[in-house]
Amino acid sequence: MNSPAVDRRAAPRPKDYKSEIKPIWCPGCGHFAVLSAVTKALAHLQLRKEDVAVVSGIGCSSRLPAYVNSYGFHGVHGRALPVASGLKAARPDLTVLVAGGDGDGFSIGGNHFLHACRRNMDMTYIVMDNRVYGMTKGQASPTTDPDWGESKMTPHGTGVRRFQPAAIALAAGATFIARGFSGEPNELTRLLVEAIRHPGFAFLHVLSPCQTFRPEQKHWKEEVHDFAQPATRDPVEAAAIIHGDDGMSAGLIYAEELPVWQPDNRVTGKLADLEQEFRV
Repeated sequence: MNSPAVDRRAAPRPKDYKSEIKPIWCPGCGHFAVLSAVTKALAHLQLRKEDVAVVSGIGCSSRLPAYVNSYGFHGVHGRALPVASGLKAARPDLTVLVAGGDGDGFSIGGNHFLHACRRNMDMTYIVMDNRVYGMTKGQASPTTDPDWGESKMTPHGTGVRRFQPAAIALAAGATFIARGFSGEPNELTRLLVEAIRHPGFAFLHVLSPCQTFRPEQKHWKEEVHDFAQPATRDPVEAAAIIHGDDGMSAGLIYAEELPVWQPDNRVTGKLADLEQEFRV
């Protein structure tokens, strides 16, 4: 009697998703944990490297595609989401991850953030928020507290209210909203797995300390806590949770399955007819 065939192909491990390029983030940066969560999530989901694409803009966090062994695109400042949307439109079979920071995503890329939420294309947006522009040496970002005065550009603070990422995402139509903390890597990985599995636009807001320009964020380990309320699929309840929170809670906030937008890429008609329409 012949023994059954054994599949000796090893299942991919987290290290298989790491590229040969070594991260150059500062020691203690929370982004290291985000990279680890990405590779662990991809391994958990058993996704083939050629079926994954990571897109980013500009900033410390946007270096992520170089460190992941998959397709990657390092775009220009604030434009990660439109690039990722175009990729998903052309290649709906790909698992598309978008990586960015609080400056790239909520300042110059803020308008794209709004429309990516409302389109509800099937992709995952990971924003590593340290409430400072780290790569350009410590200026205030959209999520910086108004009284933070450690920057030479705003020595008396910005005096401007903080951008509220989860609230904006909910109002704009995101169908999955969660907040994670780089200091809790296992929970962050779990949230990322849920985000990737979610059919639609998944927004994962990650509290990721910058110990170089915001050394006081070392204390986030003691300040981060779980949401007091369970996750909901009701946007009204989600709004109450978000606005009643101190901004340091972690966990899934809102998840609802709504129609996913995917443009029809089928070409109809003849190429000559299409060319005729553009003749002057």
